Amino acid sequence: MSTSRSSSSYLVSDLIPPIVAGLISVIVNYGGTFILVFQAAKVAGLSPELTASWVWSISIGVGVTGLLLSWVSREPIITAWSTPAAAFLVTALATTPYEEAIGAYLISAAAFVALGLSSYFERLIRLIPNGIAAGLLAGILLQFGIGAFGSMTLDPKLAGLLILAYLIIKRFSARYAVVGILILGLSFLLLEHRVDLSGLKLELAAPVFTMPVFTLNALLSVALPLFLITLTGQYMPGMLVLRNDGFRTSANPIVWVTGLGSLIMAPFGSHAMNVAAITAAICTGPEAHQDPSKRWVAGIAAGVFYILVGVFGLTLAAVFMAFPATFITTLAGLALLGTIGGSLAGAMADIKSREAALITFLASAANITLFGIGGAFWGLVIGLLAYFILNGKLPQRKTEQLSNDGLPAASDAR
Repeated sequence: MSTSRSSSSYLVSDLIPPIVAGLISVIVNYGGTFILVFQAAKVAGLSPELTASWVWSISIGVGVTGLLLSWVSREPIITAWSTPAAAFLVTALATTPYEEAIGAYLISAAAFVALGLSSYFERLIRLIPNGIAAGLLAGILLQFGIGAFGSMTLDPKLAGLLILAYLIIKRFSARYAVVGILILGLSFLLLEHRVDLSGLKLELAAPVFTMPVFTLNALLSVALPLFLITLTGQYMPGMLVLRNDGFRTSANPIVWVTGLGSLIMAPFGSHAMNVAAITAAICTGPEAHQDPSKRWVAGIAAGVFYILVGVFGLTLAAVFMAFPATFITTLAGLALLGTIGGSLAGAMADIKSREAALITFLASAANITLFGIGGAFWGLVIGLLAYFILNGKLPQRKTEQLSNDGLPAASDAR
C-alpha cells in the first residue's frame, strides 16, 4: 500500500464521477442486500434498538475502514459487510442466543486480524493467474449485466429510459454516463411518486453494547462458518476485483484493518466487514474515472456516505431500501458494463489460459453452492483445476518489491 501522493491536479470534473460511483456502490449495497440484515435481526428477535445498533455499527465500521484504506493507499478500497454471512445468519440466529453470536463475531474477527498480520492470504492471491481472475470477476458480475436488461420485462419504462439515456450520454460524454442515469433515474422516480420521502425524519442512531458470551457451540456453528464464508465469498473475489483493474495493494493490511474494525464493532452488533467485491467493481473500473490514479476518490466518497447512513441509523438505510428493485438492478448493471467488458477481454487475452478462464467464467456465472459456500469460491476452484490440468502447473508470479512496512512499493503502473 503506497502512501505516495498523486501529482495529478484535480478539477471538479475529476471529482464528480468517482464521487457518484461511490454513492452508487452504497445505494446498491443498501438497496440490494441489506434486507438480509433485517431478516436476521427479526429471526434473532432483536429489539428496534438492537437492530438500529447493528445498522450503526456495520455502517460506521465499513465507512471508516474503507475511507482509511483508500486514503492511505490512494486506491479505491471499498469495504462492505459480508453479504453471504448475513444470509447465513438468517438461519444461524434462529438457534443461537444473540450474546453467543456476538462472542462468535469476535472470534471470527480476531481470526481475520491474525490472517492479515500473516502473509499467507497475500501469497495465495499472487498464485492466481490473471486470466483466471478476470474470468472469475466477469462471471460474478454477469448476472448484474443481464439483470439490467432483464428489468425491461418488469419495468420497461424505467429500465428502458435508463438504458437509452446511458447510451446517449455515453456517446457524447463517457465520463458522465453513470452520473447522468443516476440523476435521471432519481428524478423519474420522484416525478412518478414511486419513492415516498414525506415521512422521512432524520434521527440519530444510538449504539447498544452487548456483553459477549463465548461457547463451544457458537464457535463451531457460527464463528467458523462465518470466517470461511466471508473469506471465500468476500475477501477472495474482492481482492481479485482490485487486481483485475490493475491495483496492487497488498491484501494483508486490508484483511487486518477490516478484521480490527469487525473486532471493535462486534459488541454493537456488526457481524463481519470485509473488502467489497461487486460494489467495489463500480468504483475500481473505468466508469469511476478514465484515469485509474484518480479512482481512489470513489473509496473516500463511499466511506463518507456509509458513515452518514450509520449516523442516522435506520433512517437513510430505509430510504435506499425504498428504491424499486428494478432501479437498483438496472443502475448497478449499467455501472458495471465497463468492468464486465474489461474482464471478458482480460480473460480471453492470454491464449495459454483462455480455455481455463472461460471455464472459470462459466462456473462462477453458474453460481454453484455446495456445503454452504457460494459460487465465487467454486468458480475459482474449478478454474484453477482446469488451468492445472491443461497446463500442468500454475504460473510462477514474480515477487513484488515491498516497502519497509511489508506493502508493495509505490509504482506508476495501475
